Amino acid sequence: MRLSTQVSKLVGTVTLAATLPLMANGLAAQPATTPYSIIVNSASDGEIRPDDELTLREAIEIVNGTLPVTALSNAEQARVTPAASPTINFNLPGDTTIALVEPLPPIAAAGTLVDGSSQPGYGPVSTTDTMVTPVPTPVVALTPAAGSEVFRGLTITADDVTVRGLSLYGFSARHRSTETTPPADIFITHLPPPIDAGLPDTPSWQELQPDADSDAPIGVVIEDNWLGMSPSGQMPPEEQMSAMGVFVFNGLDTAIRRNRIEFHEGSGIITGAQAMGMDVTENTMRANGIAGLPDGIRLDGNIDGAQIHGNLICGTDGSGVFMFKPEGSARIYQNDIRFNGRRFRRAAVYLMGNGHEVTENLIQHQPGPGVAIAAYPRSEGNIIRNNTFAAIDGLSVDLGFNDNIGIQDFQRKDGPNPPRNSAMRRRDTANGAINAPEFDQYVFPISEGQAALSGVADPGTTIDIYKVVDRTGYYGSLNEYVTTISADETGSFSVNLEAPEGTLLSAIATDDIYGTSEPSAITAVGTLGDGPTTPTMPSCEIAQDPPPEPAPEVPPEPLILRVPRTIHFALDRSDISAESAAIMDEIIAVLEEYPFITVDLQGHTDPRASNAYNQALGERRALAARNYLLQQGVAPERLRIRSFGETQRVSSGSERIDYARDRRTEFIFTDTRGLDIIYENLETDLQLE
Repeated sequence: MRLSTQVSKLVGTVTLAATLPLMANGLAAQPATTPYSIIVNSASDGEIRPDDELTLREAIEIVNGTLPVTALSNAEQARVTPAASPTINFNLPGDTTIALVEPLPPIAAAGTLVDGSSQPGYGPVSTTDTMVTPVPTPVVALTPAAGSEVFRGLTITADDVTVRGLSLYGFSARHRSTETTPPADIFITHLPPPIDAGLPDTPSWQELQPDADSDAPIGVVIEDNWLGMSPSGQMPPEEQMSAMGVFVFNGLDTAIRRNRIEFHEGSGIITGAQAMGMDVTENTMRANGIAGLPDGIRLDGNIDGAQIHGNLICGTDGSGVFMFKPEGSARIYQNDIRFNGRRFRRAAVYLMGNGHEVTENLIQHQPGPGVAIAAYPRSEGNIIRNNTFAAIDGLSVDLGFNDNIGIQDFQRKDGPNPPRNSAMRRRDTANGAINAPEFDQYVFPISEGQAALSGVADPGTTIDIYKVVDRTGYYGSLNEYVTTISADETGSFSVNLEAPEGTLLSAIATDDIYGTSEPSAITAVGTLGDGPTTPTMPSCEIAQDPPPEPAPEVPPEPLILRVPRTIHFALDRSDISAESAAIMDEIIAVLEEYPFITVDLQGHTDPRASNAYNQALGERRALAARNYLLQQGVAPERLRIRSFGETQRVSSGSERIDYARDRRTEFIFTDTRGLDIIYENLETDLQLE
């Protein structure tokens, strides 16, 4: 597939023209013949000229070889010394935020290190419990200057470039017909990407670099950065949010490790033409996808050999990891994927393609399946084993069926499949329609603490048995791995299992060729009970040590929330007025006082537009309210949004007051300890036309 086609597919409404300039000046950067170590001592940006200040823009031009050292002033030359490899260090006095007035030149010199950790005062190490690996607090920040539209923070086009210890945020763009490659904090590609479409008679991007694959940057390292937020760690205002975090448009063996990647409008990490051998590890990823592509990590293009492991992916609006027609296979293992699907009811991990491995992950609290696999395009040989699932709204493993290819099916999948009844089912169902195991009995008798379990599955498959704690109907989450057995040549399996009476069990089967099945319906040992469930407070915090045994609690009285649960909007508007903000501050105070409360934000409209328009407007209103709460420090995992458009009016009249009541976002509070909440409906925020 041509890269131009790939980009158009990725950005949807964003288009890539057939003819694009290589750089703003039409010249490709050439690496310097002599590598230098450079100390940036100015946070200013703009015109390059000899003076007493050496800027980041000038430093990149120097390592690229497009700004001769002889063109610098004596004071600037004193900060440039020959070195074994190109290095950009920082010693910024006073304000350490570099406000860019236009995109920086791409980093085109192999082996360049951009080292934000060299800035005096770097650190100390953050001790936030939400972080997988503590990352020092950055001092140097890159963001667009006020009023400036800057698509990308850093663009990398050379091998073995390392970016370390920086904060990058605010890199986005307004949508327009000439927009080309999408914005991101860090963009990795084989060429300096164009900003806007050029004139028809300019040489095409592909003609300038016909062998794109061989020139993909190799070995780029992005480590210990804060992406999407300033060194304060707070969610930026809406106008300073980045579109995406790291975009590996075309790179080989890229390493993305130990970064905080939070508060992006789109995905925190996204791939494009190819990201073969990419290694994503120990990143803390929270609250991404809150206005665009909703998934934490989105994998597209050739991702063969990619590995995603040891990451926390939490509070994302869609899936934790989402694949869209990738080439090659990837491994997803030992990740903590929780409390995603805040806006879309997607699977925690959504797979397309063949030969992927999803193993040893903790996948919990998802308003959709745990791992879903597409049937179209045909996907098989995907291994889903040794994961821990909890509080999943759907199957732990859901194999799609080819007839179900609507929009929702590409987000959630379609529930339990019937047993395979023909050879053609191998072609129309994910993972070759491998059958889920079937236990011989709903309840197995127990004798001296043991039960003799038996059942049938596809011949020769490996059967993993799990304990089920949270149950919904005939199915439940695969909460705790118990044991592994094998089905014989007839498909029969059996095992003697020690288990307390009332234990609920389920199983999955794995075939070496076709992959892993959906889970079986539950069976029980001794007695078929409902299984205990314990409400869980939404949290992205990482448990470092086993928690102490909780003391017995006396159930508190039902809460009386004397706070409005509705804010209102002006006609055809979704911005938060000053009056609405005051009401939301009261709601925030309640959420701070009661950390066990979660909130559904439901957007509504009056009836005076099409259903589709009102559905979108209702979502914008819910998003605006949710983003206000996020900016005030409310944890993303406590918030979910939904739009009802015009379908749930509060009155049937057609007066101005009736329509004003309709234009609202409602806050539906839920006590995660399972108690009822008594709250008052107040109407203090109407905005008449």
